[in-house]
Amino acid sequence: MPNPQSNLRTNTEKSTGDVYDVVIVGAGPIGLATAIGLRKSGIENILVVDQTRAFRQVGQVLDLLPNGLKSLKNLDPEAYAAVKETGMGFMNPPQSHGEKTSEKKPAKTSPEWVYKNLQGETIRSISLAFDQWFKNYGEGRVSIAWYNLQTSLRNLIPEDRVKANHRCINVVDEPENGCVRIDCVCDLGTETNPYAYWTEGQKIDDRPQNLDPTSPQLVTKSFRAKLIVAADGINSTIRKVLYKDSLYSDFAKPEYSGFAAISCREIAEIPPKIQTQVDEKFLQNSPIVTISNAAEITDSLDELRMMLFRRPGSFMGYILHLSVSLASLEGKSASSLLELAMQHLEKAGYPDVLQELVRLSPPANMQQRPYYIHHATTSEGKTQPAWSQGRVVLVGDAAHGMPPFMAQGVNQGFEDALAITTLIAKIAVNNHWDNRQAIATAFEKYDNLRRPMMQYIQQATLTRFPHSSDAAWNNYQQQVYNRNFDQIAGLS
Repeated sequence: MPNPQSNLRTNTEKSTGDVYDVVIVGAGPIGLATAIGLRKSGIENILVVDQTRAFRQVGQVLDLLPNGLKSLKNLDPEAYAAVKETGMGFMNPPQSHGEKTSEKKPAKTSPEWVYKNLQGETIRSISLAFDQWFKNYGEGRVSIAWYNLQTSLRNLIPEDRVKANHRCINVVDEPENGCVRIDCVCDLGTETNPYAYWTEGQKIDDRPQNLDPTSPQLVTKSFRAKLIVAADGINSTIRKVLYKDSLYSDFAKPEYSGFAAISCREIAEIPPKIQTQVDEKFLQNSPIVTISNAAEITDSLDELRMMLFRRPGSFMGYILHLSVSLASLEGKSASSLLELAMQHLEKAGYPDVLQELVRLSPPANMQQRPYYIHHATTSEGKTQPAWSQGRVVLVGDAAHGMPPFMAQGVNQGFEDALAITTLIAKIAVNNHWDNRQAIATAFEKYDNLRRPMMQYIQQATLTRFPHSSDAAWNNYQQQVYNRNFDQIAGLS
């Protein structure tokens, strides 16, 4: 790890015994789930730091699938219950499994996520009902807004153990103290939104560039811990510090995946004729539908895909997933994004009614998002970087971030959290906080356990091979959703 910056002015905050057992960088769902899992296992001398100046309603809707929910339940049943209760109302009918009700209510039609071709014909449909997923995989499925998920988890952690407005800028090994130090800056200037993965107009990067620790708007602080868990996202500062000036420097920053999205979060004023045609041919009774110009679901990502969804109040929105160069998105105004979307729709032969719908997109609601990736495998001839170094370990998107095409980002992150908290708990039980070999062995076990699954998930994400046939789709679901999560929770 690099030496501390020579001009860094630090005010050291101390915990019990001056050194935390674990500091978690990143108060997103994965970092918070890790903190909850550690506390559940009896490790309470922890701290979570995050760069956001305030916890606000930001982020998109996430799908929590059986593997993610099983991991969360193994981490802490209370966290699982809180998240499930919060998410059940979003695109899900009330579920009956394990619940008692005082009176019977009329059964509701289970919502479905439908895949259709350009003629409006159904290719495949996936139930969004919790009970149906529970029946198939022993656990349900819920959709939940990112902020609501974050809030549900954050409420289970003592307030003084989660610190906002602490942007990590450096990591320093201190073997003489038997710990590792992270240096953070607290921004006293303009509020920023570090979770704005979607950008609007020409705001390509909402993060402030002035990280000079001598700035009068910044206060610097340092924290020391026996272990650091980096859950600070795909643009992870911790990852950059670990890999910088090393054999792994090529892996310090995420790589553009070649795919991106153009979105309009809401189209409010839709002429009745267009709304009726879209409803009758595509949405019908579904809250969300994926439309493709392929005659059937294929494993090709070159095909333009449109996710069309209905907002409360009959508003509509969409996300276009397309293969484009990064240069074609950089610096684009809202009107240019809309023009680019129209070009791709026309080229792919999308019906007039969908083109007319997109043309109605308010420029103020246009967003774009390039998708980046940290490959779990590397091209031939390149050294594979470990997801840990010394007392520091990467989890979630910081280790293996990827496009969201298979909806596995947060779910795989929860699997990481379950694995790493189980291994850290064993370090604590054996009082191996100062045993660097035991720590290295634990982190190597984490890497060996999680990397093969991430290779499989990333392959599915980038090639869409599970969609090549019904047999491939069923096999994928069994491989991902029906694994033995008790085995992960009981790592030996």
